[in-house]
Amino acid sequence: MTGLFVLFIYVGIFVGSFFVVTKVVQKATPQDYTSLKTVTFGDESAVRPNRFAGVLSILTLFVIWGMFTGSSLLPRFLHAPAPFVGTTEFTYTAEADGSQDDGTVTVVVYPREVETDAPEVDPGDGFAKNDSAAIAQWRTGLIRVDSNDEIGRGDGATVVAINGTPIAPGETVQVDNGAVTLSDKGTPNFAPYRGWQMEPLYLPPPEEVWKRTMNVISDGFRNFTLWQHLGYSLFRVIAGFLLGALVGIPLGYAMGLSNWFRGWFDPIVEFMRPVPPLALIPLVIIWFGIGEVGKIILLFLAALWIMAIAARSGVSGVNISKVHAAYSLGASKWQIMRHVIVPNSLPEIFTGARVAMGVCWGTVVAAELVAAEQGAGMMIMVASRFQNTDIVILGIILIGIIGFGIDMLMRQAEKWLVPWKGKA
Repeated sequence: MTGLFVLFIYVGIFVGSFFVVTKVVQKATPQDYTSLKTVTFGDESAVRPNRFAGVLSILTLFVIWGMFTGSSLLPRFLHAPAPFVGTTEFTYTAEADGSQDDGTVTVVVYPREVETDAPEVDPGDGFAKNDSAAIAQWRTGLIRVDSNDEIGRGDGATVVAINGTPIAPGETVQVDNGAVTLSDKGTPNFAPYRGWQMEPLYLPPPEEVWKRTMNVISDGFRNFTLWQHLGYSLFRVIAGFLLGALVGIPLGYAMGLSNWFRGWFDPIVEFMRPVPPLALIPLVIIWFGIGEVGKIILLFLAALWIMAIAARSGVSGVNISKVHAAYSLGASKWQIMRHVIVPNSLPEIFTGARVAMGVCWGTVVAAELVAAEQGAGMMIMVASRFQNTDIVILGIILIGIIGFGIDMLMRQAEKWLVPWKGKA
């Protein structure tokens, strides 16, 4: 339910921002119509990222993150409903020997980081005595209401109602600030209202992740600095990707230019392409050990097949009329390769390189599972074992930022090296 609500909020912000920017702001801004292209629809070169939309997209994610974690960076009116913290109570009805009596249970729900004892209460009259309990927020607690009753469960007493509502084992009754479920043995189990905010154990607020980031930068993590961890991961990814490109691109060219190479290697490439790199970890360990070589080989295999298919697709997609034109002008096979095949296949190769780099970054976490002592993936896995969710999120964000930065550099390199992309 909460996830669906988050989706509605995100879509609502997207639609509202799109309307405001495109229908209000842009219409109110004077435009230089002489610089506009005549044809824009379907022309990829005419579509450029709207920087304002990009900034709004990132801010929206952080706002939603803060909303559902109770972040102090946001005003309270933007917070999603928080879990109940405070004192509440409910009444239970006990039945024994054909008679019934009521008792009141006072429950103190306290923040997880502040341990609190159950309050003292007046037991009252009757055989069903008043009780108290202390339960941490986001947690539930069994309340042995018969522990101080004159007639307990062992004497045949049973709980038959909560706040006057009949209840049987396995059933639930909603009460103020929570719900009471009767266990199979007849013991009330109180679950405080959880709200819509995420428990910090599962998703800490942005400021907690930032605080932990500063701690890791200053103190390091498991005897290595943050920059050393990121440096090792970056080295492994780049080394594996470059090896994959050095082998995959010539292999793809050979498959695109030779029927024999295409027939020989196509079954191998198409067989290995859908196999996830994670499935290869056991073999990599057996064949190459648990050192750096094994990790780089795993990343090499993650990039190899993508680069081979990209190069093959680039060669196969060359306009045959350009090849015929070059032949008619007296070009040799080497000149056709140099001036026609390679330039026209580079756009596909760059696209495959961006995909392969993303796959390598996604695989580095698995590669660093293999007895790694350094690396962002190692940070994530070690932190997950100790439920340090803030470090897990830190590692994910850093991997995403570095991967995005590399992708932006590759896009810029593509603009410089392949300026003819999208042109006839």
